[in-house]
Amino acid sequence: MEFEGKVIEILPPVSGQSARGTWERQTVVFEQPNKQYGKEIAVTFMNKGQEVATLRVGEMYTVSFDIESRNYQGRWYTDVRAWRVQPLQPAAQPPVQDMPPFMEEPQQNYSAGAGVIDDMPF
Repeated sequence: MEFEGKVIEILPPVSGQSARGTWERQTVVFEQPNKQYGKEIAVTFMNKGQEVATLRVGEMYTVSFDIESRNYQGRWYTDVRAWRVQPLQPAAQPPVQDMPPFMEEPQQNYSAGAGVIDDMPF
C-alpha cells in the first residue's frame, strides 16, 4: 500500500538488542494534506537510518508501507512499517497550447516570362 504525505515530525531513533542482533527503529509522522481534517500517520522505519536521514520536514513524499500487528502479553500493537519512501514528483505542468498555424504563403505566379512575382489575389 502507499500514500502521499508531508513530513511534519521526525522522532529520534530508538535502538536495542534482540536475539537476532542489534536493531534500530525510527518514527516519522506524515500528514496527508488532501484529507478533509488532515490525517496524521506515524510510520515506523526499521533499520533504515540512512533513508530517514534524507527526509526533510515540510517536504512531500510517496510512502510505500505494510501494516503489521502483534500480540504482546494479551495486548495488540499495530505498526505502519515503511519499506520505501520517494520524493513526490511535482504535478506535470499542462502542455502549452499550440500557437495557431501561420497563414499560408501566397502562390507565386510568374507573369508571361517577365520574372515578376504576382501575389495579387485577382
